[in-house]
Amino acid sequence: MTSTHVQVALAGAIPALVAMWFVDRLDAKRPEPASLRRLVVLAGMFSTIPAIILELVLTTQVGGQLQPIALTYQGASFQSFVVAAAVEEACKIAVIYWVVWRRPEFDERMDGIVYASRAGLGFALVENVLYLLHAHATGDTVAVWVQRAILAVPGHAMWSGMIGYVAARRRFDHVGPGLVGGYLLAVAFHGGYDCTVFVRGPLLLEGHHDLATLMALGPVAFTVAAFFVLRHMARTALRYDDAAAASAAVQAILRRSSSGGAA
Repeated sequence: MTSTHVQVALAGAIPALVAMWFVDRLDAKRPEPASLRRLVVLAGMFSTIPAIILELVLTTQVGGQLQPIALTYQGASFQSFVVAAAVEEACKIAVIYWVVWRRPEFDERMDGIVYASRAGLGFALVENVLYLLHAHATGDTVAVWVQRAILAVPGHAMWSGMIGYVAARRRFDHVGPGLVGGYLLAVAFHGGYDCTVFVRGPLLLEGHHDLATLMALGPVAFTVAAFFVLRHMARTALRYDDAAAASAAVQAILRRSSSGGAA
């Protein structure tokens, strides 16, 4: 492993840091405390530890029955939706629940997206560096860096952001499926993204080269779809939050006017 390889791998943190800045810009009107945002990122980074352990256990104990796991459709689906998506989104949802769910700072719908996305980006930061460290050649590392910076890192932010939005809508508006429903939505997007990658193995094995090539566009399609879904969620959250803030401001003015009149 060359020093250039290590430098490129460590630079894998950059896409996640840039994405954090972008997410914070979405909440510029009423930003969350910087210390709490950093805490969520740190917890997201540490959530990779139980994720790796659970993934190894599932792969060896359950995936062993689907061997060769990388060369069957069942194995590809299991690896995508269970080993990767279900485990990783569960670890990230745990960060949301244990770190910020009961905090008084979590008082708006947009906060759900901000905190959840930051948890996802903390996870993505560590995962990205680990992926790049395991790339075998500097050329491979650069290619993986670009691909993951455009697709996988934003993907983790958006999948987690969906959880945060759906949970926040349930919390503040009493609508929607809540934390569990958001988790299932994130698993569906995350698993679908990964499945288009893993299913290429059995497709190529059976000689479906054209379909396997077409599947290479799958991660792009899922990332674009997730972007539009989360953008709609963010706009909705901001609209409701702005209306609530305006209503609270009017109520405050009325209370001050009432108090002044009474005096």
